[in-house]
Amino acid sequence: MKKIGVLTAGGDCPGLNAAIRGVGKTAIVKYGMEVIGIADGFLGLINKDYFPLKEEMLSGILTLGGTILGTSREKPFKKTGPLSIDKPKLINEHYKELGLDCLVCIGGNGTMKTATRLAKEGLNIIGIPKTIDNDVWGTDQTFGFDSALGICTDAIDRLHSTANSHKRIMVIEIMGHDAGWLTLYAGMAGGGDVILIPELDYDIDAVCNYLMERARKKKAYSIVVVAEGIKHPKKRSAASYISEKIEENTGLETRKTILGYIQRGGSPSPMDRILASRFGAYAVDLIAKGDYGKMVIKKGEKTKDIPLSKVGNKLRIVPHNHSLISKARGLDVCLGGKI
Repeated sequence: MKKIGVLTAGGDCPGLNAAIRGVGKTAIVKYGMEVIGIADGFLGLINKDYFPLKEEMLSGILTLGGTILGTSREKPFKKTGPLSIDKPKLINEHYKELGLDCLVCIGGNGTMKTATRLAKEGLNIIGIPKTIDNDVWGTDQTFGFDSALGICTDAIDRLHSTANSHKRIMVIEIMGHDAGWLTLYAGMAGGGDVILIPELDYDIDAVCNYLMERARKKKAYSIVVVAEGIKHPKKRSAASYISEKIEENTGLETRKTILGYIQRGGSPSPMDRILASRFGAYAVDLIAKGDYGKMVIKKGEKTKDIPLSKVGNKLRIVPHNHSLISKARGLDVCLGGKI
């Protein structure tokens, strides 16, 4: 009987509990494995904070947001705190002390980087990618993205009503770090007039000219969707900078909305529940075969895997030739270029 550990690390997102459930139920019911829940990401293995994860603890969590295991942004290979504490060594020792056959690490880019290094240290690791940013290299999609897309689109829909009522320009800022997936998809789904993403350089004068042209055509209002990672003064938010520049250059009344952490909370969408469950079950199938050092991925409609070593420091960003970018231009959406 194999004994596995499971942890969730990094920022929270919808679908974490669905993934935990997918791992736990498959391990216990299908393979008769013993499952250990690691609390608060890698901190749990450092501080020996873990507990048996029983099947009954997995009932009713599929639809819940957050994570029953807790999470943290602890990066064990980053030198912080007392220099005498060797965190990777502690993780290795406690992994062996627990008698684990494998550790399942559920997280985003930072988590996969740590998982890769732990695998190089000799631990059996399986990675499951999650993030609302959809920027983990190697997979077509991460769970958390679809849920956040729904939240962002709903927010943009609501801003249409306010913008139209007051005849204003509304600027809404979307998360995503250095990747524009969430902004691009939410901007298109929500009918954004201007969509600015980190992958495409923008000209603020071109944006303002575009908005002035809309005003001249008697368009009552405009929706500007901006990614948090676009180029802007770092002491201010992207939405603050863009909205101030628009009002300054056009004289048109402009307001900003920063969605913030609301994008990461709440119940996962049906698609994220399914994707997280598929990822969790597939991870355990790999463990049953003794096929370690892999990250579970989605390719088309299939669940597959790739070596963790290939994920490394890579980032999945929106390519300039992405079909949705060309569709946006065809619909006269301003992506920041000159018109």
